[in-house]
Amino acid sequence: MIDYAIDVLIIILGFTLFAISHSVLASFKIKKIIAKRVGNYMAFYRLTYNIISVIIVILLILYLPKPDVIIYDLAYPYDIIILVPQFLSLAGFIWSLIYIGTKEFLGIEQVKRWFNNQYDANQLDEKMTLTFEGPYKYIRHPIFLFGGLFLLLRPVMGFFYLTCLICIIFYIYIGSFYEEKRLIEKFGERYMKYRKAVPGFFPVRLFNPYKEN
Repeated sequence: MIDYAIDVLIIILGFTLFAISHSVLASFKIKKIIAKRVGNYMAFYRLTYNIISVIIVILLILYLPKPDVIIYDLAYPYDIIILVPQFLSLAGFIWSLIYIGTKEFLGIEQVKRWFNNQYDANQLDEKMTLTFEGPYKYIRHPIFLFGGLFLLLRPVMGFFYLTCLICIIFYIYIGSFYEEKRLIEKFGERYMKYRKAVPGFFPVRLFNPYKEN
């Protein structure tokens, strides 16, 4: 048990260090400092940020300790049935990305604008837009909701995966506050009005979608 406890602490520490660095580098303050130094090369920031983030997560999964404990392993046909809501959550995740501009989110559009001499460093690493369409009519963070469900709904759950999942969900929840802080800074009263009317993660007002006046 002591070995498992140490493994859990190491996993939590690894994801905590990643979460802190990830959040700091996503802040407007840090982006503005970097933009002053690199100018229009800031167009490559978002793409680089995403690539490095993916690499770090892969390294964490590969090299963090992995307690050899299975929490559950669903028997047939439940192992097949659970794939249905998992697939639906993946579809919801993709649906959510469509409304915010997937290429902008990934950092591809910024690089294209740079090559076409259309990039403005004042935009920092992305053109932030505010959308109230699609899933955003019902919840403010559909990407987080569907992404979390996709990770959660699986036929086999190991202790290592569960610990990582808890860390990710906790970071998503905390990160949503920082994201909203940035959105308020960018869009002000417009976003604050939206935040008051629309729930964060759970679509409790399905029959009362948000409409901007």
